[in-house]
Amino acid sequence: MTLSPELIVLCGGLSSEREVSLRSGLAVSSVLPGARLVELETDALPDWLDGSRHVVLPILHGGWGEDGRAQAEMEARGIAFAGCSSSANRLCMDKVATKAAMRAAGVPAIPEVAFAGAAKPTAAALVAALGEQIVIKPSDQGSSVGLYMLDGPAEVAKALAEIPASGRWMAERRLRGREMSIGLLDGRPMGLVEIVALTGVYDYKTKYTKGASEYRFPAPVGPALTAAISAAAARLFAACGCRDFARADVFLEPDGQFYFLEINTMPGMTETSLMPKSASCVGLDFPALVRRMAAPALSRFTQPVRR
Repeated sequence: MTLSPELIVLCGGLSSEREVSLRSGLAVSSVLPGARLVELETDALPDWLDGSRHVVLPILHGGWGEDGRAQAEMEARGIAFAGCSSSANRLCMDKVATKAAMRAAGVPAIPEVAFAGAAKPTAAALVAALGEQIVIKPSDQGSSVGLYMLDGPAEVAKALAEIPASGRWMAERRLRGREMSIGLLDGRPMGLVEIVALTGVYDYKTKYTKGASEYRFPAPVGPALTAAISAAAARLFAACGCRDFARADVFLEPDGQFYFLEINTMPGMTETSLMPKSASCVGLDFPALVRRMAAPALSRFTQPVRR
């Protein structure tokens, strides 16, 4: 068996987050000497990928690359890869299932109303359940795709009318306060990053537009509260069966109560991304972070059973 596998960085695919994946993949591959960057034009693994010669670092955002299907293909073909398993990716891509795992692990999560696009609730029902300030978003997409920030029954009704009669959605009470994120490496929390969206809403455009947000890292939060958020993030990582790396998003309200929103198994790795900022808080620069992200897969390559 080859003892020095070739490291393949996979990016692209056909999801709505393709462009971010391409940017992340290029950034990651540029700091991994000897790695080969592969830009996928379809949602399928290349036929030539060989578990006896290759190790994969997937940088695939959304859809097939993040919902467990790509990972299931690699598992079936015996290809060692970095990041979470297919089952953990599948769970974490489903925000409703993730919140159930949060609650089981004692991680604070706000109530939600889940619904199918073909069976939408009325605006009155959502307002009665959650209040007048509501967030509606797909329950199985990432990167703030399809996000609605709503205030009052009229805006809620308008948003519901726009939502297609397909897909799965969820509504939550709109939180007010400070939006934050924390990266995890090998299950251990790194630094807490505060996000200040200059537009007031951290949506897809703001997230990936340089200069549209300010970031504070480490976030100016007291040590006791930082420790509590970090401990909850670690519990969430374990409860979802994650491995290697992930990023958890959390909201801190003015009274000090925090709520986790989701855990992202395929964090962005662009110049505006949160994972590198979190890593910098614990002394890891971008190349060191990327090497640490890839290392477990290289170790798994030498094991008799690859996952």
